[in-house]
Amino acid sequence: MQLLTEQEAKKIIDTVLAHATADETSVAINGSRTGNIRFAQNMVTTSGERENLTLTITTYFGKRSGSVTINELNDAAIKSAVQQAEEVARLAPENSEHLPLLGPQQYAKAANYSEKTAAITPAFRAALAGASIRPCREAKVDGSGYLEDTTGFIAISNSRGLFGYNKATSIELTTTVRTADGRGSGFAVQSFTDASKVDSKAATTLAMQKAKASASAIELPPGKYTVILEPAALAGNGDSSFLSNFMGALDARNADEGRSFFGNKGGGNKVGEKLFSDLLTIYSDPAHPEVPAMPFAPDGRPQEKVMWVEKGVLKNLVYSRFWADKQGVKAMPAPGNIIVAGGTKSLEEMIRESDNTILVTRTWYMRPLNQQSLLVTGLTRDGVFFIEKGKIKHAVKNFRFNESPLQIFRNLEVVGRPVRIGNNLVPPVKTRDFNFSSLSDAV
Repeated sequence: MQLLTEQEAKKIIDTVLAHATADETSVAINGSRTGNIRFAQNMVTTSGERENLTLTITTYFGKRSGSVTINELNDAAIKSAVQQAEEVARLAPENSEHLPLLGPQQYAKAANYSEKTAAITPAFRAALAGASIRPCREAKVDGSGYLEDTTGFIAISNSRGLFGYNKATSIELTTTVRTADGRGSGFAVQSFTDASKVDSKAATTLAMQKAKASASAIELPPGKYTVILEPAALAGNGDSSFLSNFMGALDARNADEGRSFFGNKGGGNKVGEKLFSDLLTIYSDPAHPEVPAMPFAPDGRPQEKVMWVEKGVLKNLVYSRFWADKQGVKAMPAPGNIIVAGGTKSLEEMIRESDNTILVTRTWYMRPLNQQSLLVTGLTRDGVFFIEKGKIKHAVKNFRFNESPLQIFRNLEVVGRPVRIGNNLVPPVKTRDFNFSSLSDAV
């Protein structure tokens, strides 16, 4: 798919607005090309590309709104879509929380696009898959994985003069290796904006090492342990995670109305209170060079560097425009990336400095249990190891856990060097009293 340039997107938006007769009109154009390759049992199983281009038109008459989405961008289709959106808006009930659309905004220049990723071909994906498959065949282990790359753009505008345009790329490789007898499993993930940084052989080598090391797991009784959570165990991959559950709870309205841990009895929230270990600092920054993000939120608000937790103190919550207006504070959009500030210690150094500690490679199938305490349940997988006197002594059978990110962040003992997971920077962390509730037969 040929991405629309800023000028091409602006021309389409101008056509929409020229046909509009509503009090207000907002427009969003989204386009993407996503390619993938999947492999299992040391062979490629599927590959493909999909393309998508949509135009969403939302019209407003007072506090009534109607939206229509189309994927045909000629003048006749656009005119018809505008008329349909206006018909829907006239029939819709009023939204008591509607606010006027934003006017023109200033957005920082984004750096979340790479020509090398945009130029990816099926042959490039096949070469990366091959570099993962070959060492698995040589070692007589079963390798599987999934590589996905996306190149896309978004353009937003409205009848009040707002306009924003951003194009972005991303690529992620996940690799799982199983021993031939099926008793050992290892996992690795790599995420980048620039495809040239992907090293599938290195990821596979790491997954192979963990698979072989985890093949002879020993049962440990469930209970509370000091653990080292690798970045993929803290931030997850393809599923909910401790970090996503924590960040998702940072909603000001839920807190102020008493539906969240971050609210106070009788109203208000805990912003400014010391809630976690001094070692915890979390912020977002769309200009961060390792995890660059889109410079604006979907509703047009600019994304800025925001400190969410600083040395254990809650600094900010996410505010919708309506709730911010009601409370008389700045409207703070949800972040486009998450950066958990870390130290300089590598995972290997953290292991060497630990004793009677469990190393968790990855967490999986996490589900919420209690909204107020953020308690979740989930499983470990793809390698759990017992550390004694600075060395990995043996593999440990997988556990089910019942734990909350609130407890993890209160009990931090060491925060290591961050790595990129998805569009976030996440360190390995060492935390005490982690609650393993039962054993799991999963590998």
